[in-house]
Amino acid sequence: MSSGDVWILGINMTKFGKHTDKDTVDLAAQAAMAALADGGVTMADMGVLAAGCLMGGGGIAQMIQKQIGQTGIPAYNVSNACATGATALRVVYMSIKSGECDFGLAVGVEKLSGVGLLSGGNRKDDGKTWNRFGRYGAVASTDGRIGTDTMPGVFAQVGMEYAHKYGGADFKLFAQISEKNHAHSTLNPLAAYQKRFTLDEIMNDMMIAYPNTRAMCSANCDGGAAAVLVSDAKLKTLSLEQQRRAVKISASVLTSDPYEEACQVLPDVNTLTRSAAAQAYAKAGIGPEDLDLVELHDCFATAELVHYDNLGLCKPGEAADFFKSGATWRDGSTPVNVSGGLESKGHPIAATGIANVWEVCHHLRGEAGDRQIQGAKVGLAHVIGLGSACGIHILEKSGL
Repeated sequence: MSSGDVWILGINMTKFGKHTDKDTVDLAAQAAMAALADGGVTMADMGVLAAGCLMGGGGIAQMIQKQIGQTGIPAYNVSNACATGATALRVVYMSIKSGECDFGLAVGVEKLSGVGLLSGGNRKDDGKTWNRFGRYGAVASTDGRIGTDTMPGVFAQVGMEYAHKYGGADFKLFAQISEKNHAHSTLNPLAAYQKRFTLDEIMNDMMIAYPNTRAMCSANCDGGAAAVLVSDAKLKTLSLEQQRRAVKISASVLTSDPYEEACQVLPDVNTLTRSAAAQAYAKAGIGPEDLDLVELHDCFATAELVHYDNLGLCKPGEAADFFKSGATWRDGSTPVNVSGGLESKGHPIAATGIANVWEVCHHLRGEAGDRQIQGAKVGLAHVIGLGSACGIHILEKSGL
C-alpha cells in the first residue's frame, strides 16, 4: 500500500437535464474527455478505468473505451445504487493507493429523464396476501404492508421518523430546505433546474409522499461526470499549474449496513452514513467544524435534514435548529448543497457521486463563479445508495 496521497487532477460533468440527442455512452465520453482535458492528460496516461451506469446494463466501461481509447488497461464496471459514482471513484483511488498505477479515470453516467418514480426493486404482488419467495420463503415485499418501496415514500418515512423523535421539524421546515436548494441552483449553469421557488409554491406543489412535494424531490434526468485521479509522486512531476489545481482526497470511505434488526426490513440511511462520516473524519484528521462546504445526498428534502445530524454538522437531534440558524445557506457557517443539490441540480444516479465531488473541487480551486464560497479549503461530498451503501470523500485544497 502506497503511503502517498491521491489527488483529483481533472474533473468535469455534463449539464444535467434532458439529452435526447445523446445516449449513455455519448454522455460518459463527453464527461470523460472533458475531465482528461481539465487535468492536462490523455487516455494513454490512464492505468485504470472504473465506470458505472446503474440503469443501462453492464459493460459501460468497455463501451466508453471504444469512444475515448482502448489501451488494454483494467476496466471495472461498478454498480452500487446511488453510490455508484462514488464507488467508481473509490475503485480508482484504491488502485492508485495500492501502487498499481499513477493515473486513473472514474466515470458515472445515467439516462433517467422521464423515468418517473423509482422503487427499491422488490417484487410486487397483489398486496392482499403474503406470498413466499426469496430466501427459503422468508422475504416479502414491504410495499403496502410496512410502508412503501418507492423512494419518495422511503425518505418521507425517514424524515418523519426524525421529526417524531426529536421535534422541531414540520412540513414548512422541510419545504424551507427545498427553498434554499432551489435558490442556490440559480447560480449553477449546469443544474437541470435553475429556478427559484417561493415557499408557497413549494408547499402547494403536487404532493408526492408527505411531506415531500414535487419540488422537494430529486429530479430524474440525464447526465455524466468523470474524474482523473493521480498519485502524489506522479503529481510532483507535473506542471506547477496542474499541482496548484489538484485537489487532495484526504479521505475516501465506503460503508454498508452493519447488522441491525430494523435494517433487515426497512432501509437505515442513518447508521451507514454516521459510520462513514466517523471513519472519514478520522482518516482526514479533521472534524465537521473544519468543513467549508458540504455536498450531501438530498434525494429529498427530508433526507437533507437527517444527514445534517448523520454527518455530525450539528449535535444529535438538533438538525432542525441547525437549519433554522441559517448555517446551511450559501452565506452561512456550513454551506450545504451550494450546487442546488439533487433537488435542483438533478440526480442521474450513477453520475451523482462524482458530480458532488465536482462541486466541492470547484470551490476549493476557486473556480465556482458566482456561487463561490470564498476561502474554501476543505469540503465533504456524500452520497448514499439504498441496498445499502454510503460513500464519503473529504477533499482539501492544494497548498500551492
